[in-house]
Amino acid sequence: MPVSTPTRRNAAKLAARVAAGESSLGRARRVGRMLRALAAAYPDAHCELDFTTPLELAVATILSAQCTDKRVNEVTPALFARYPTALDYARADRAGLEELIRPTGFFRNKATSLIGLGAAVVERHDGVLPATLDELVKLPGIGRKTANVILGNAFGIPGITVDTHFGRLVRRWGWTGEEDPVKVEHAVGELVPKRDWTMVSHYVIFHGRRVCHARKPACGVCTLAADCPAFGTGPTEPAQAAALVKGPEAARLLALAGFDPDPAEGSGGAA
Repeated sequence: MPVSTPTRRNAAKLAARVAAGESSLGRARRVGRMLRALAAAYPDAHCELDFTTPLELAVATILSAQCTDKRVNEVTPALFARYPTALDYARADRAGLEELIRPTGFFRNKATSLIGLGAAVVERHDGVLPATLDELVKLPGIGRKTANVILGNAFGIPGITVDTHFGRLVRRWGWTGEEDPVKVEHAVGELVPKRDWTMVSHYVIFHGRRVCHARKPACGVCTLAADCPAFGTGPTEPAQAAALVKGPEAARLLALAGFDPDPAEGSGGAA
């Protein structure tokens, strides 16, 4: 069923209600509706970094800092083939490692993190990446965000990944006003069942990359529009908004929003 977009007046009312201090119950219900919409929009949401082991995911996530997942995925096949174990990273020739990861940017700092990570995993954990938050964040190159990526996607332990994009979106949507990543993580964790924490991270990140862009979100074809206090930040006219939607799911996302790119063959517009 096509989604409905709010009128300017209704959007302003929602924004005012959220700004004034939305009730806990009201926020929980609104977040629940938004999560159901996100689940419908992105049934295949997943970690977009390629990996086969926890160590590979740790390495890929370190490389993803200030770099696209696509670029990291272009680099990691050769990297993983040359350095399959923590010991291999610990003993890596710096020049050779730096050359392999150069395309990801900040390659010197990242090489330092990878060599240090390998050494620490060998010395403290017998070469096996640990599966707890407390132990992961003590390793070189791994902060809380990276640790939650690893826990949720390599070990199946629920975790909320608060990167710049996640924080931006949940604040835009009025889920929390917190700026500190740890406080954002805890605030969202209180709104979402623990079993869903990892998938919520994927849903939000997918939506941010495809529809809810930082500078110009595609408001007019967004399936979250009715529950978004920031509706109108980007174009609300469906045709203009549709041009902003990115990714391989673009056609399906537009269909969910009720947008027909060819009005001559259908009803056109967002219902």
